[in-house]
Amino acid sequence: MSVSAPPPTRARRRPLAVAAAVCLLSFTAFWVAQRLAHVNMLDVMVYRAEAETLRAGEDLYAMRATSANLAMTYPPFAAVLFLPLTLVGVPLMRTLTTAGNLLLVVALVRLSLQLVRPALARPAARAELWRLTLLVAAVVVWSEPVWTTLRYGQINLLIAAAVLWDLTRREGSRWAGLGIGLATAVKLTPGLFVVLLLVAGLLLWRRDRAMNQWLRTALTATGTFLGTTLVMAVALPADSRRFWTGTLFETGRVGHAEETANQSISGVLARLMHTDAPGLWWAAVAALLGGAAMILAVRAALRGDKAVAVTVTAFTALMISPISWSHHWVWCVPLLILLYDRCTRAWTVTGAVALAFASFALWWVPHDPGRPELDQNAGQMLLSAVYPLTALAVFAAYALTRWRARESRPGGRGAAEPDGHEDLERGAEGRRDGSRAGVVGPRVPVGGRQAVAKE
Repeated sequence: MSVSAPPPTRARRRPLAVAAAVCLLSFTAFWVAQRLAHVNMLDVMVYRAEAETLRAGEDLYAMRATSANLAMTYPPFAAVLFLPLTLVGVPLMRTLTTAGNLLLVVALVRLSLQLVRPALARPAARAELWRLTLLVAAVVVWSEPVWTTLRYGQINLLIAAAVLWDLTRREGSRWAGLGIGLATAVKLTPGLFVVLLLVAGLLLWRRDRAMNQWLRTALTATGTFLGTTLVMAVALPADSRRFWTGTLFETGRVGHAEETANQSISGVLARLMHTDAPGLWWAAVAALLGGAAMILAVRAALRGDKAVAVTVTAFTALMISPISWSHHWVWCVPLLILLYDRCTRAWTVTGAVALAFASFALWWVPHDPGRPELDQNAGQMLLSAVYPLTALAVFAAYALTRWRARESRPGGRGAAEPDGHEDLERGAEGRRDGSRAGVVGPRVPVGGRQAVAKE
């Protein structure tokens, strides 16, 4: 007597159910671990205090909250965004914040997968997309940037998800740009994505004399940011004036530059120079590094490699910012997905980068309130610079791979690169159309184009 095979739909559901169970188990363990660690969720308490100050009609930038005496550092619109935090008690607010951030981990992974493998967004591949999303989320939630984001109740996952939501919209979407504009109105660093979109869009427009998705998204993001900021200037004139004319430039309000948690170039230089004010050295290095990295990002965009362009831009913003706390580096999630997708023949690359973000190495150095980071030795400096050094290594590997690819083409160094007639939405996806959605064939190292085996 033969046993009939299970229906195809049931067979497809089993891997998805297993992935959901794995993710739920991981998230539950994560939640328990955070409770056992007695996380204080300090930043969400500050956000709540900002919203309460706004409701009371008091000066937002004179406010101090929590035992750490923390001040507001975001534009006034952020306080409006935080108003819902005042509608519930503190214990429920903390629970909802943790639950919301765990959901945002799932959203960030899903959007990152869509960015790296656009074919997964097709209806036929939705089950595979969700399966991968849940499995990856179960792993990356334990990375240091994500752990610390939930430890403090930070908004980094929300900012990253808003940006990626824009950059994974379908071609011609009228809403693309809204997320980046609002994210920039809350926290200025996402504004570098507008620079990427605008430069790439103008270069494509100059060639084709036609509106393109890059330029359309840039204009929508700019309009959203300016509109939101103008509304805040009318609604909160005193707070807006104080932020844009003074608070914006007071980086000391955020914290000391030399703190090991500061993983920007400014922090690296402050620890290297044993000072809390690297000054012009930081400005010069940030300008050179930022300019070189954005050239890489724009060139990737013009080739249609959106995933590389977006990831390089995100890490550039983190490195050139005066303060980039370790929890700001949740952009490691799309980076790791991108590396895994491109580096199956060099899995040690992905493993090394994953180790950098999972090791908590930056916390292995002395970092008590006595400011010991001003007296670090060479080994401690390397550990406390783990994120920017990792980013620089990835940038260098990508640039070297592109240079080698150019040298290997007929005509050598003088040969022109592909002119990028593929636009933002079609470029990377078009190179994968030879396979079923979600099925990926042989890959090449970082920066190389992913070749998909034909069926």
